[in-house]
Amino acid sequence: MKKLKRSGRLVDMTYYMLQHPHEVISLTYFADRYQSAKSSISEDLVIVKEIFEQEGYGTLLTIPGASGGVKYMPKVGEKEASEIVDKLISQLAVPGRVLPGGYLYMMDLLGSPRFIQDVGRLFASVLAHKKIDAVMTVATKGIPLAYAVAEYLNVPVSIVRRDHRVTEGSMVSINYVSGSSKRIQTMTLARRSLAPGSRVFIVDDFMKAGGTIRGMIDLLEEFQAELVGIGVLVESVDVDAEERLVDEYMSITRLSEVNVRDKTIKVEAGNVLEKLVPIAEEDL
Repeated sequence: MKKLKRSGRLVDMTYYMLQHPHEVISLTYFADRYQSAKSSISEDLVIVKEIFEQEGYGTLLTIPGASGGVKYMPKVGEKEASEIVDKLISQLAVPGRVLPGGYLYMMDLLGSPRFIQDVGRLFASVLAHKKIDAVMTVATKGIPLAYAVAEYLNVPVSIVRRDHRVTEGSMVSINYVSGSSKRIQTMTLARRSLAPGSRVFIVDDFMKAGGTIRGMIDLLEEFQAELVGIGVLVESVDVDAEERLVDEYMSITRLSEVNVRDKTIKVEAGNVLEKLVPIAEEDL
């Protein structure tokens, strides 16, 4: 890249950081990229950090040592997080979303790139201080959400399926009990899609009793992987406590009341806002 004026460096540097979240970038890389002194790069990064924090984009963390540098940590502030949750509540409360069995039609939301990116950034903000190696979900509706979260965490996605696909090579399969229907079902995951010992965040679009998520947790044990957290876009509260198969999780919204006959619902905020914490360098 040719030598840029400071204004050009700031624009390009900001864009580069936004495209490489959770990646340690050395000052040497930026110095070579812009043909500038490291002292000038350090001053530029101070400006970028101030704007990121001021505007709620996240923060830049300084990583000391020979292999150190700076790392962009996406973050959602309390105000923006509340706006994301409120927006989902208003969109879910539209009459007619209720489907048989108390489920919701959500494909229009899951198919909205801007909305799904906001939710992904919100989950990633909560997880910013944790080490995550992969995001796991089950096909198919959880896939857009999983990729949105993974993009901001800069980690791969592992997709669990209910059928075997020859193009994915050898598979690990388990049986699990659906929490809502109490039926025994099968889920599979390609052996190559998750490294043994990985720290995994599970995400799904909807959770009723939690049988599918419980199955994914059991599948992690087959890979000697560690569960770091669980996130759901919408949870149903129309489940007895003893029937809930998952204890610790975060949700964006929860269905407080569902009337299948009248096709009306009441939606409230989930617990994700309680999980937001400031990003501190000592946590990383």
